[in-house]
Amino acid sequence: MSAPALTQKNDKLYLTIIGVLSVVVPVLVAVFLYLPEFFKISDGDFSFLPHLNAMLNSATALCLIAGYYFVKKGNQAAHKTAMYTAFSLSALFLVSYVIYHSQGNHTLHPKDNPLHTLYIVLLISHIILSAIVLPLVLSSIYFAVTNRLEKHRKIVKWSWPVWLYVAVSGVAVYAMISPYYV
Repeated sequence: MSAPALTQKNDKLYLTIIGVLSVVVPVLVAVFLYLPEFFKISDGDFSFLPHLNAMLNSATALCLIAGYYFVKKGNQAAHKTAMYTAFSLSALFLVSYVIYHSQGNHTLHPKDNPLHTLYIVLLISHIILSAIVLPLVLSSIYFAVTNRLEKHRKIVKWSWPVWLYVAVSGVAVYAMISPYYV
């Protein structure tokens, strides 16, 4: 039995899947973060992962900007490549982020740092918007794949800037806390 074709008739199925993923992914991330003792991989060195995460977020931001540029220039093929690459990089980031933090690695930003309040604002907005952007991005991709470009454009007006903010704020948070990694 093959999977149902991506057509408007399947909206309910695919939008339900998007809704379920949009709840399950943040819940799983929270479980991995707050119960690291259950997900210990090994005593390996994962200290390189925050640096990798910053590179993945930076590359995601560049792909998002490139995708915007390409769609404005009418280059649909390059736009599609840039956006799928951004999605893949974001997915790799999420896996890497969860692996790092599920190993019990947490670095705190010093409260006496003059930029601490800015750091906290960026971090909280980054976390909240990273959960909000998931259903937006998945819906954007779904409507693009099903060639319903009007719906795609309506969602992208929200998903693209939020996604770009999440990618850029992730790099900013990393830059502010990186001096404190041990």
